[in-house]
Amino acid sequence: MALIGLGNSLGAGGEEKSLRLAIFGATGGTGLALTRQALEHGHAVRVLVRNPNRMTVTHANLRVVLGNALDRESVTKTLLGSDAALVCLGQRTLLKNTRVVSQGTRLIMEVMRTMGLKRLVFESAFGVGGSLADASGWQRAVFATLLRAPYADKNIIEPEIAKSGLDWTILRPTALTNGPLTGKVEIAVGLRPKTFRISREDVAREMLRAVEEKKWVGAAPSLTGA
Repeated sequence: MALIGLGNSLGAGGEEKSLRLAIFGATGGTGLALTRQALEHGHAVRVLVRNPNRMTVTHANLRVVLGNALDRESVTKTLLGSDAALVCLGQRTLLKNTRVVSQGTRLIMEVMRTMGLKRLVFESAFGVGGSLADASGWQRAVFATLLRAPYADKNIIEPEIAKSGLDWTILRPTALTNGPLTGKVEIAVGLRPKTFRISREDVAREMLRAVEEKKWVGAAPSLTGA
């Protein structure tokens, strides 16, 4: 793992078959899994972190930018030379909408357009946007109460992503767990998921597949454990 301060250039230097990926929210549960899996797949990864001590993954092909997703210079350094951006931003409180996800993602998209970078994969949540119509009554109650603040922020940014002009994918996982990678994932659009839990490891794998296999461009499928 390398720490990158302001003024450094990209040092990925990976093989031609590998992708250069920028990951935001990399110290969260999904973000850590995504970072590790991307490196295991041979990609060169650059992450933006506020606290380097929270980045527990180490690898020769990992570059760490110190900063935050609300700072244009930090975002620019993270995206520099990348083939795709993967956003796992989240807020740490359920009590109020901090707008960190919407504001951070909005800035990421602005910088991407400036750089001519097109591919964006965004981790949202089941029950946001059009997927709310597929939720059960008790799920809607949870979304409107306990998850009201973070869901409000994702509902702000999803329409902006869809109108961004980027090659975007929005993935909407059901309730996240710390379970293992299973590879058994149900992808649903316009359908009520058969189960209501999925591991962060499996979500990370689907985010990576979206980039590697150019899947779900311009789509917002729901994800749940099969």
